[in-house]
Amino acid sequence: MIEYILFFLGIFFLIKSADLIIESSISLARKLKVSALVIGLTVVAFGTSLPELIVNLFAAFNNSPEIVFGNIVGSNIANITLVLGIVAVISSVKVKTETIWKQIPFALLAAFILFFMSSDAIFGVEDHFLTFGDGLILLSLFTIFIYDIFKSSKKGNQEISHFEKNRAPEKNKDIFIKLLLGFIGIYFGGKWVVSGAVFIASQFGFSEFLISATIIAFGTSLPELVVSIVAALRKNIDLAVGNVVGSNVFNIFWVLGIVPLINPLKIPSFIAFDIAVMFFVTLLLFISMFTGKRHQIRRKEGAFFIFLYVLYISSILIRG
Repeated sequence: MIEYILFFLGIFFLIKSADLIIESSISLARKLKVSALVIGLTVVAFGTSLPELIVNLFAAFNNSPEIVFGNIVGSNIANITLVLGIVAVISSVKVKTETIWKQIPFALLAAFILFFMSSDAIFGVEDHFLTFGDGLILLSLFTIFIYDIFKSSKKGNQEISHFEKNRAPEKNKDIFIKLLLGFIGIYFGGKWVVSGAVFIASQFGFSEFLISATIIAFGTSLPELVVSIVAALRKNIDLAVGNVVGSNVFNIFWVLGIVPLINPLKIPSFIAFDIAVMFFVTLLLFISMFTGKRHQIRRKEGAFFIFLYVLYISSILIRG
């Protein structure tokens, strides 16, 4: 019984702790006079990707590669189909040109590279691993992504203005306490989620991948969902899209880049379908920018994205 309580308590800790880290990081960045664009595409994406990183680090130490890949691929699919789908249903999403031609292609590139690195396992080579060298390649691409963000920051700084308006500056002590509490919560939340997922999978005969790609992926995508819904309600639509796409790039280049540096990851042979789905929904997001109203995700397209998420979850449950 305690394992179930800790599992769901861990998901709650991940969500609340990520929120604390995002809020305090934005306050710190304001004090340092970092541009809004840089904050939006780095601090917010970093904060919303922290749950995936912590869960995957514990999973790697626990020798549970199915949890690692299930969490990354499941979260990325949920971010586009579920999170952006809900945001578009709330309010039609108008996307800026820079997001369409830079961030979304980066997310497509990330999905393709993950597929390429997994190709040996996909085509039948046993005991294929995501290695230290693969991790370095992913982190190098992540560095290019960050460099491009800082380069773009010279062109404007409006993306997270709604997060900054009407907020009194916080004291350094308050920022530090929030950051500390956030990182402590993230640590224990990730630890409890991984141990709980392994326990639940063994109790019910489910695969670790099923638990990871559904419950854990949904839980670790909740920060993206919350940030994006708040941005949509405040009419800061481009941040909603930038947060989701940026987080997807972070999840592959940064999270999957760090994990194999600590412990090589065996790549599950069945992951081909899921990576293909991830690439497909990212490509669909790009194509949707040029159908109907240009550079916009309409409500009916948002509903279709949500339908795709339901289909994907159903396919996982069928596969077991």
